[in-house]
Amino acid sequence: MLVELSVRDLGIVEELALVLGPGLTAVTGETGAGKTMIVNAISLLSGGRALGEMVRHGASEAVVEGRFVIDGDEIVVTRVIPVQGRSRAYIDGRMVTAAHLAELARRHVDLHGQHSHQSLLSTSVQRRLLDQYGGVDLGALEEARETLAGIERRLGDLGGDARARAHEIDLLRYQTEEIASAGISDPDEDLRLEAEEDLLADATSHIEAAASARESLGGESGVSDRLGEALLALAGKAPFADLHRRLAAVGGELEDIATELRSLEEALEMDPERLEFVRRRRRLLHDLIRKYGDDLGEVVAFGIEARRRLDELERHEEVAAELEAEAAAAAAEVDLRARAVATARANAAVPLGKEVTGRLGDLALPKASFEVRCSGPPPMDHVEFLFSANAGHDPLPLARVASGGELARVMLALRLVLTAGPETLVFDEVDAGIGGQAALAVGESLCRLGADHQVLVVSHLPQVAAFADRHVVVLKSDDGAGVMSSALVADDDARVVELARMLAGRPDSESGRTHAAELLEMAAAARARRDRETAP
Repeated sequence: MLVELSVRDLGIVEELALVLGPGLTAVTGETGAGKTMIVNAISLLSGGRALGEMVRHGASEAVVEGRFVIDGDEIVVTRVIPVQGRSRAYIDGRMVTAAHLAELARRHVDLHGQHSHQSLLSTSVQRRLLDQYGGVDLGALEEARETLAGIERRLGDLGGDARARAHEIDLLRYQTEEIASAGISDPDEDLRLEAEEDLLADATSHIEAAASARESLGGESGVSDRLGEALLALAGKAPFADLHRRLAAVGGELEDIATELRSLEEALEMDPERLEFVRRRRRLLHDLIRKYGDDLGEVVAFGIEARRRLDELERHEEVAAELEAEAAAAAAEVDLRARAVATARANAAVPLGKEVTGRLGDLALPKASFEVRCSGPPPMDHVEFLFSANAGHDPLPLARVASGGELARVMLALRLVLTAGPETLVFDEVDAGIGGQAALAVGESLCRLGADHQVLVVSHLPQVAAFADRHVVVLKSDDGAGVMSSALVADDDARVVELARMLAGRPDSESGRTHAAELLEMAAAARARRDRETAP
């Protein structure tokens, strides 16, 4: 549920803050006052498209924030829209994408813009609504289709041209034999051989270096002799006792180094044959890496896959028969799942039509009828809504016969039937094109919808606004430098004034105020009935 909304520099709104609650909230105001900006703000928080022209004139960016309570947890969603550049989105201060907001909103907010009921004319939308009503599970069908598509891809990759297949077999045989003959058992062999080659190639210089170092340490007039002379000079001299001990330790370390140098020198040997073998082996491995991968591990993996593919091609007829049998079984599974979906849709179509027809009677269309027709091969993807506003007329496709007001009421009736779904529902002028008794029916229906949902409706009809649990009035002011909007939650007296303005065009009209008071009294009774009916 959206519990708080803050808007800054969006459209003609300089700054607006609203604390919202459950039930039905009506948003009203004069034409051009900016009430649709509230819907736009919620749309932006829901991942809607952000445009630089949305920013208020003179401002560098617009900022919209919403505080939501979802499953008992509170989160803050922020959207920043600069005049130039890309918009930014945050959840609890952490940067996210607009797509992430859209995914979040899909589960918690259902927004119907001024013309969103036109989406009811789309076959895909009608199919989705039927599936939602009937709880139609498409997962098994989609999984079966993916399985079949995968088998068909494997059949296509198997190769049907005998000449091309023979050519590929020859190539694969050469590749697998070349890799197998290399006898690669260590994926790091090339690195190990590189180090060995360096050692063997420089064996002579290494031996000479060790001998020279030993001579410098232990030879005549070497470091050891000179160190001995220093130790003798300092022996028994109290001021130099500490230095004498340190020099003696150095002497011990030099003897160890000299011994280790001799061992290494004796271990080193020149082996031209081994060096040549290592170089040939490295050239072979390098050639394989150049052909089959970035390292020996990838070369080995290539060989395994090539062997698998070779086996598949050599067993072409057998494998093709196996895959064709798998494809036939998968196609049968697709057909089975498609028929199950078709049955579920057919079973849901009639009751959905009856329930919507009943709701249309509550929305001042007592003679209207609504039907859902499914056609096409299983899973009967062609779903069509049919409508008739008057008795004695066969229902026809919704797009051909419904006026704007009737279409809006069909959409509202569907929403009333499909009560499951997002907790927050937003309607922007769902009452467009209606009035009188129909407007009262829409208002009462929205009021009932508010028993289970948080409902926000932007309305120009007093008959709708009167049924709201909370009434937000958007005001417009012009200081000569520009037009700005503000909003306030109206108390009982302010609601009478606003409804009088909507009824008579003048907030100070006595007859308008009298009528407004009557509307509020009637709506209060309807809310009381709703609360009694939904009380636990």
